[in-house]
Amino acid sequence: MSKIHVSYNQIHTMIKETVDSMHLNEDFQPDIMVAIGGGGFIPARILRTFLKKKNNKNISIQAIGLSLYEDLEIWKASHKDDETPIAAEPEVIKTQWLNFDSSETSLIGRNILIVDEVDDTRRTLAYAVRELAKDLELESQKLRAQGKEVPETKIGVFVLHNKLKEKREELPKEIMDSRYFACKQMPDQWLVYPWDALDIEDHTEKSKDNIY
Repeated sequence: MSKIHVSYNQIHTMIKETVDSMHLNEDFQPDIMVAIGGGGFIPARILRTFLKKKNNKNISIQAIGLSLYEDLEIWKASHKDDETPIAAEPEVIKTQWLNFDSSETSLIGRNILIVDEVDDTRRTLAYAVRELAKDLELESQKLRAQGKEVPETKIGVFVLHNKLKEKREELPKEIMDSRYFACKQMPDQWLVYPWDALDIEDHTEKSKDNIY
């Protein structure tokens, strides 16, 4: 599989263009981001530069940690010669999550934008959306029990790249219809991001060969 090196400048430009072309500030209007570590951290910070401030404050970035890829590579290496079914692959697990109990800012009634670097198999993104929705429902139940009105909460997804391939899981229809933002649609190729580079000068030079 061929490698595509992506530079910081290219990422900065594609994020800006996507915010403008997909009317992120006008339509979805995110007021909080949830970055999936570690690939979503830098894209989220760059994205915040182009999102409109709320009440003269920058959009807040919350961090979550999910583990799949490292374990998946180990799993593939150990099962390369057998016929272990796909269902036996490692599950996504939380390594860091939002602490609703101690948070001073409720996520109820917010437009939450989940940010990651790539939508590959979609397992990580689907897990993040599903688990966040569960937590939001629990918080909503607490408010209803107190006789309080529960405002609508919306979840969206933002990625640098969406690989055009068969996905292992799906995202809710309401997200895919109007709250899914991918900077680039691309074939299933190996992406190398600058935050993974050992030699950033060499990486940036190789990124100039991009034709996608």
